[in-house]
Amino acid sequence: MLEKIRLNWFSNVRADILAGIVVALALIPEAIAFSIIAGVNPMVGLYASFSIAVIIAFVGGRPGMISAATGAMALLMVPLVKDHGIEYLLAATILTGIIQIIFGVFKVAKVMKFIPRAVMIGFVNALAILIFMAQVPHFLGISTITYVFVGVTLLIVYILPRFLKSIPAPLIAIVALTALALFADIEMRTVGDLGTITQSLPSFFIPNVPFSFETLMIIFPYSIALAIVGLLETLLTATIVDDMTGTESNKNKESRGQGIANFINGFFGGMAGCAMIGQSVINVKSGGRGRLSTLTAGLFLMFLIIVLGELVVQIPMPVLVGIMIMVSVGTFDWSSFTYLKKAPLTDSIVMVTTVLIVVFTHDLSKGVIAGVILSAIFFVAKISQVTVMKTVIGETSHFKVEGQLFFASVESFLEAFDFTVSDEKIIIDFSTTHVWDDSGVGAIDKVVLKYYENKNEVKIVGLNATSQQLVDKLAIYNNDHAKMSAH
Repeated sequence: MLEKIRLNWFSNVRADILAGIVVALALIPEAIAFSIIAGVNPMVGLYASFSIAVIIAFVGGRPGMISAATGAMALLMVPLVKDHGIEYLLAATILTGIIQIIFGVFKVAKVMKFIPRAVMIGFVNALAILIFMAQVPHFLGISTITYVFVGVTLLIVYILPRFLKSIPAPLIAIVALTALALFADIEMRTVGDLGTITQSLPSFFIPNVPFSFETLMIIFPYSIALAIVGLLETLLTATIVDDMTGTESNKNKESRGQGIANFINGFFGGMAGCAMIGQSVINVKSGGRGRLSTLTAGLFLMFLIIVLGELVVQIPMPVLVGIMIMVSVGTFDWSSFTYLKKAPLTDSIVMVTTVLIVVFTHDLSKGVIAGVILSAIFFVAKISQVTVMKTVIGETSHFKVEGQLFFASVESFLEAFDFTVSDEKIIIDFSTTHVWDDSGVGAIDKVVLKYYENKNEVKIVGLNATSQQLVDKLAIYNNDHAKMSAH
C-alpha cells in the first residue's frame, strides 16, 4: 500500500507540480468558455474544474489524467439551463454523479472493448480538430499583434523543449509573454475579456429545487445523457493516456471516481464535468504522470483565482491559443493518413465517419456511437458470407458448410440447396462452421424438413459442442411430429 501511494503521488514530484501549474493556467479560459456555452456564470465552470480535479486526484482510477468542466458536457446542459435555470443544473449534476457511481459499481467500463480502433482514432482526431476550431475565434481577424503572439508562443512551445526540459515550455511561454504584454502595454484580448472572475472559494449548499417526482422527471434525461457522454469521453481519454504513458488504469474505479466528483461538485456550485483530453495531453507532455499533477492543477487553479485573480485576467488570450493549437497538433494522430491507405476500406470509412459526425455535431457520443454501429454492420456483413460446397459420392450428396450461421447469413445458406431432389441420401457437414442463434437453427430445420418432404434421407454431422447444444435445444427436425407434418 505504501509503495502504491509513493508511485501514485511522490515518484515524480517536481514534474507533476510544474505540469499541474501549466494545466491550471490552461484550464481558466477553457472553464470560462464552457460556462458561456452552457449559459451560466463563468464561476460555475471554474468551481467545477477546481472541485472535480481535486476530488478525482484521490478517487480516480487513472493517475495523471485531468478532469474538469468540458465542452461536450456543456453542450448538453444548454436546454436545461435555458428552460429551468442554474439550480436545476446543479441538481442534474448531483444525479449525474449518482448514475456514474452506479455505472462504476456494475462495471460498465467493460463496454470499452466493443469500441474498435478505427473509432478510437476517429475520436482522437475529431477532438484535435474541435480543440483547434475552438481557438479560431480568439485569433482570426483580430489584430496583427495577436498573430505575432500566437506565432511566438508556437515557436516557444515547439522549439524550447529541445534545449530545456526541466521546465514545461507552455509555462515559460505564459509567464514570459504575459510579462512582455504588461510591461510593453500591448493592447490585445485577455482572459478577463471572457468573463468576470470572483475571487472567492466555492461554498456548500443544497440546490434550491423542489424535492419531487416532477423535478426528477425534468433532470433525469439530462443526467443520464451527461453520465453517458461524460463516462464515454473519460474512458476514451483514459485509454489514450494509458497508451501515451505505457501504463494501465482502473476504468471501473475511474467511473466511480467521476461519479463521486460530480456528486460532490453539484453541492459546491459546479457544473458536471469529465476527463479532458486536451488538458490531459498537456499534462502528460509537460511531464505529469502521478495524482499530484491533477491535485496541483485543481489547487493552483483556485490559487490563481483567489490570490492572483487580478493578474490572471491579464494573461493574453493569444498565448493560451498558441498552447492549445500545439495541443491539437500533438493530439491529432498524423499516422492516420497512412492508416487510411493501409487499413481495410470499412475501417477507413468508420474512422472518417466518426470524425465527421463529431466535428459537425460537436457531440462526441453521437460520433462514437455511430462509429460503433457502423463497425458492427460492416462486421456482420463481413462474416455473413456462408459457402456450401456440394460433392456427390455414389448415391450420397455431401454438403460442406463454411462460415458463420446466424440471422444475417441464413438467406445465403438456404439458397445453396436444391429442394427438388427426391429419394436421395444427403449429408450436411458443419465441421467448419458455427451455429450462433435461433435463426441459424431455424435455417437447419427448414433445409432438413424440406428434404423430408420429398422422401430424402438427411444426416447432420460435424456440429461442434456449442452448436450441437443449441441445435438439440431448439431444432424440431428430429421431432417425429415435425417429420410427419412435413410429408
